[in-house]
Amino acid sequence: MRALISVSDKTGVVEFAKELRELGIKVISTGGTLTQLMENGIGAIGISDVTGFPECLDGRVKTLHPSVHGGILAMRDKPEHMQQIQDLQIETIDIVAINLYPFKQTIMQPGVSLEDAIENIDIGGPTMLRSAAKNHKDVIVLCDPADYAEVIRELKENGSVSYETKYRLALKVFEHTAAYDALIASYLRERSGRELPNNPTFTYEKLQDLRYGENPHQKAAYYKQVGVLEGSLANAVQLHGKELSFNNINDTNGALETLKEFTSPTVVAVKHANPCGVGSGFDIFAAYKRAHDCDPTSIFGGIVAANRPIDAWTADEINKIFIEIVIAPDFTEDALTILKKKQNIRLLKLESIEKKLEKQIDLKKTSGGILIQDADDQLFNEEDLKVVTDRIPTEREMQDMIFALKVAKHVKSNAIVIAKDGMTLGIGPGQTNRIWAAKNAIRQSHFDLNDSVLASDAFFPFDDCVTVAGEAGITAIIQPGGSINDEESIKKANELGIAMVFTGMRHFKH
Repeated sequence: MRALISVSDKTGVVEFAKELRELGIKVISTGGTLTQLMENGIGAIGISDVTGFPECLDGRVKTLHPSVHGGILAMRDKPEHMQQIQDLQIETIDIVAINLYPFKQTIMQPGVSLEDAIENIDIGGPTMLRSAAKNHKDVIVLCDPADYAEVIRELKENGSVSYETKYRLALKVFEHTAAYDALIASYLRERSGRELPNNPTFTYEKLQDLRYGENPHQKAAYYKQVGVLEGSLANAVQLHGKELSFNNINDTNGALETLKEFTSPTVVAVKHANPCGVGSGFDIFAAYKRAHDCDPTSIFGGIVAANRPIDAWTADEINKIFIEIVIAPDFTEDALTILKKKQNIRLLKLESIEKKLEKQIDLKKTSGGILIQDADDQLFNEEDLKVVTDRIPTEREMQDMIFALKVAKHVKSNAIVIAKDGMTLGIGPGQTNRIWAAKNAIRQSHFDLNDSVLASDAFFPFDDCVTVAGEAGITAIIQPGGSINDEESIKKANELGIAMVFTGMRHFKH
């Protein structure tokens, strides 16, 4: 038997090659791998001695040769194949251990050039891996050092490797090379500015298997996008509590996306993927109190996201009720001591919590397909803001409308958000018509809504939302506009003395 070993990640390669040699298996190697094996006293055959041709073009060409691929691809149970390689003086290669040039590690380095990235695109490696995986019935193929021990164990115990193991290793190879090529395509696409590809490919790496999905009968896992992802939930460090669930991760991500709209000290409370309370204040304690007081019922068992470190005073308040998760850029030692008194609360630290991910796309799975769109990373264009009523909003109303709109953008449609003084007073999420969303936001609020403002994620098709807003004491409304009945809403607002601002930008979230 002969084994071809050529690896960038040299973890365990010396030990693996030594075990193969002790089993009487000849080792062929290339470049730096060959040098390392020879330096460790492991006899290996250079690839040029196999091909009869020197490595050339700075090592770009060394394994792309019939003596290599013929030895890998020959089907051992096909007499014609075996006769052909005998006539061509090609020997079989029975084990292929390859891992690829570090393209991912290269592009994650700050300031990497296109030239450096391209030089780390492996050609011969994927070709050999794919050849061996295709012929896995006859060839053992490895792309992961974690699999060396299993192969050695089976060779020692049985003198061969089972078909089940070879099949599993081949599948792993095809997944690996597919992800490698997808990452290259993704990197080049991002550099070109081409946002929506004809044949989209995405590369993710599994972070963990989850206990279950949205419901206990559904299997689930959590995957991280490859790349530098400052501010991403995938980079959070868990400081306390049991393992995150599927719903925990989904809800916490929604809380983070809402939180990133704000720069002042802010807390976002989320329940079932919808904000149930958002508050900004002069410190994080005041912000938490405002987020909590918006809806003390819904925040129970919810997610709390803060864009400032959690201190002891805030921790004491949080511990007064059951909270599933608290995520923040940091926690004081006293805060951690207080919060850890509750065994089941999950505490997540995300230092770059305020960072927004650039060049993001939004994916939605459909039956048999996928929808792709740019991320909704805008609120409005300043030049498009237009006061459409006789009364102009005050500076305070304008600030509150912008605050409310930031929240409404992240509430499931149809969405209505009522706010005042940097605090949500009522949130109406996910209704099948807008008047229900407005009525729910008003009805569930336990505040005096006089002089508050209202934000809508989309236009008013009728003037009914303006009517109920006026009846509740709301004095200013911000919405996209664009309905054929805009004039009816404007007329009603003028009748009620409500200031109304159009943004020209809708924020549906389905």
